[in-house]
Amino acid sequence: MKRVLLFVATNLAVLVLFTLIARIFGIDQYAAANGVSFGGLLVFAAVFGMGGAFISLALSKTIAKWQTHARIIAEPQSEAERWLLATVAEHARAAGIGMPEVAIYEGPEMNAFATGMNRNHALVAVSTGLLQDMDREQVRAVLGHEIGHVANGDMVTLTLIQGVLNTFVIVAARIVGRIVDSWMSGGRERENSGVGIGYFVTVLVLEIVFGIFASMIVMAFSRWREFRADAAGARLAGRGAMISALQRLSATYGESTLPKTIQAFGISGRVAHGLKRLFMSHPPIEERIAALRVAG
Repeated sequence: MKRVLLFVATNLAVLVLFTLIARIFGIDQYAAANGVSFGGLLVFAAVFGMGGAFISLALSKTIAKWQTHARIIAEPQSEAERWLLATVAEHARAAGIGMPEVAIYEGPEMNAFATGMNRNHALVAVSTGLLQDMDREQVRAVLGHEIGHVANGDMVTLTLIQGVLNTFVIVAARIVGRIVDSWMSGGRERENSGVGIGYFVTVLVLEIVFGIFASMIVMAFSRWREFRADAAGARLAGRGAMISALQRLSATYGESTLPKTIQAFGISGRVAHGLKRLFMSHPPIEERIAALRVAG
């Protein structure tokens, strides 16, 4: 709950900051001169930008369980499931968070993910492939990595960043759209709708362009949080075990079968080269292993 309140408070602070910046640099007056109510636009952007991100976070557990057909372990049906629950409980206590829901989903690749809007009511899920192809020390390290994500509040922080950037994209695209449309009309006020084709085309193009840059920022944070989660896994399960788990992932890495909406939450992501690296949700595994070795 504290993190949710922090999320709301931060969003309000961002709105106040945007308003102050607009007032200091005269953006609000310039927008008003071009037929835009900056305050109204900011509220609209916040509702759709931050509100959409918040709803996505609130539904993340439900959507993840539905999309992966994950089975929650309420009553362990085997020794392996008892060990899995006990290991997650041990990590959760050490990290100072509440016991997450623990689930298993059918998947041939070695993978795991964590999600949820509350660090004390999160979800940690592992694939059947991970349980079959890793030894227990490696699985223990992977679980430590996922608990690290929960304890660090990565889901909330990522949502906050996405929401702020969504708001910026909506506001900036529409202000520039009004300016371009005013220029195209020679500064004449338009009748009826008040905007012309220049506005709609500009907003459409800029939302795509600004959205691309926003995605690069979000993915940069996503890569950074993986290093932090690896460090958490090393603290909880041992540096050697975390390195071994990553090496195992690297040796058999393939295309993830996780739904695209969840892939960024998995322990490993797609490998890309060149400019595509800017849109990777995870750093290359060899870089993660190197970071652990340097830290040790």
